[in-house]
Amino acid sequence: MVAIGYRPKGENGIVGRRYFQKGENNRTHHVHIYEFGNPQVERHIAFRDYLRMHSYDTKKYGDLKEALAQCFHYDIESYIKGKERLVLEINQKALEWYRSSRG
Repeated sequence: MVAIGYRPKGENGIVGRRYFQKGENNRTHHVHIYEFGNPQVERHIAFRDYLRMHSYDTKKYGDLKEALAQCFHYDIESYIKGKERLVLEINQKALEWYRSSRG
C-alpha cells in the first residue's frame, strides 16, 4: 500500500481494522482492511449498499459532510464527531435493510 502512495494509519479508532489513506490533508482515497469474518465488514457493505439505494439519506449524509468539511477544514476529529449521530442512525437502518434484503 505504501508503494502505491497510501499512508498506513493503523486501526485508526476501529479495533481490528487496518486503515490506509492517500492524499494527506487533501485525502483522495481511503481503504479499510479487515480480517475475513470480522463483523465490521457487513456494517461497511450494508452502509455502502444502503446509500446506493436510498437517495434521501445519501443526500442528507453528503450535505452534512460538506457542511462539516467547510466548518472543520483542518480538524478531522470535529468533522468525525459532527457526523457521528447521523452515521449511527444510517448504520442501524442500513443493517436492518441489508439483512432483510438478503432474506
